[in-house]
Amino acid sequence: MERILVVGVTGAGKSTLARALGARLGLPYHEMDALYFSGPGWAVNENLTEDVSRLVAEPRWIIDSVGYPEVRDLLWDRADAVLWLDYPKRVVMPRVLRRSLKRTVTREAVFGGNRETWRGWLSREHPAWWSWSQHGTRRREIGLRVRDPRFAPLGVHRFARPEDTAAWLAAL
Repeated sequence: MERILVVGVTGAGKSTLARALGARLGLPYHEMDALYFSGPGWAVNENLTEDVSRLVAEPRWIIDSVGYPEVRDLLWDRADAVLWLDYPKRVVMPRVLRRSLKRTVTREAVFGGNRETWRGWLSREHPAWWSWSQHGTRRREIGLRVRDPRFAPLGVHRFARPEDTAAWLAAL
């Protein structure tokens, strides 16, 4: 495992696992949302494809995303392993709600210096709404990708429970 994608729905713990695994294996960790959002007002990085192409050309990396549509195939073509956090809504939703509440209350700066706001909770783009509404869609999409013959060489590790993920990480 030298080029790893950590995939799952919003709030599953992709970034947390990717950071921990990157530290354990000495892999450079790249946060996809930080690459995607380039500045205030949730501006999108116009150079995303070039930036991601440069990163995945490196021999070793870990990225915490299934990938935005414009770079998805690029990521999956270059990865050698996929770690799928395939957790149910009852696990994911408390996590995403706690994280977003904390970020909103503390005004924590996230990608591109942006912040989650109380008004943002009303948007369909808010992480909590997004996680809830996209859970099934994202699971189906990842399932199709891991079964796609193009990606057959990938080593896929699918975790249905956080305890399984933690045990796997501890055993490395």
